Amino acid sequence: MSTLLDVEDLRVTFPTRTGLIEAVRGVSFSLGRERLGIVGESGSGKSQTGRAIMGLTPPQARISANKLAFDGIDLLSVSPRERRALRGKRIAMILQDPKYSLDPVMSIGRQIVETLRTHEKVGKAEARDRALAMLEAVQIRDPARVFDLHPHEVSGGMGQRAMIAMMLIAGPEMMIADEPTSALDVTVQLDVLGILDRLVSERGMGLIFISHDLRLVSSFCDRVIVMYAGKVVEQLKASELGRAQHPYTRGLLNCMPKIGADRHPLPVLDRKPEWAA
Repeated sequence: MSTLLDVEDLRVTFPTRTGLIEAVRGVSFSLGRERLGIVGESGSGKSQTGRAIMGLTPPQARISANKLAFDGIDLLSVSPRERRALRGKRIAMILQDPKYSLDPVMSIGRQIVETLRTHEKVGKAEARDRALAMLEAVQIRDPARVFDLHPHEVSGGMGQRAMIAMMLIAGPEMMIADEPTSALDVTVQLDVLGILDRLVSERGMGLIFISHDLRLVSSFCDRVIVMYAGKVVEQLKASELGRAQHPYTRGLLNCMPKIGADRHPLPVLDRKPEWAA
């Protein structure tokens, strides 16, 4: 399996009034054309890892790594112009809530067309046709009607599908999905995951799926990275998540409810200072 992304000793630091805060501390992993899950509680550094790869961290953040390369391209040394050309065309990112990711004053179709025409020289008519086809590919029943709607006129699930369509319209080779289903109902979550699964498989993409839902990641991803306090504490196959060795991973698994078991109250994670060392 060819490697799309190489991350070695990635660090993201934010200066504050009280000193430097290390949001990501020495994260290392690689990604091929597969589904890689990154799990951990809020504040563990999952999203900042994804944003550092995309080049979307705030300007005051300090990013360093021994290696941060996409398809042989050093992401730390490329110019801002080259980074923008990669972002959206070859690397895409789905954010958590479409209400905050889509422009509220532009129609959904116009935003998808704008993304396509930014990266490819196509006419308006062809861009519209491709946008409608992509809306249909993400299982929107009436793409022509949704094309002219604004983000506030659609449901959360439909807005997330539109966001996926916008990220896929330029044919990226790698996608980062940052909790794309956390704001959706359970039944809609399954639909969105099914769409992602099908499109990733058909296009042979690499997917980084960021989530705090261990059960979801274990059933959807091929491999899992567990993060705690900005560090990777465990890496393993998703099918082997139930046999995890690190006490933090074991603690998270133990906190989940189990059907048919009397577990009231649920166990609470007993944190150890050495986990963050």
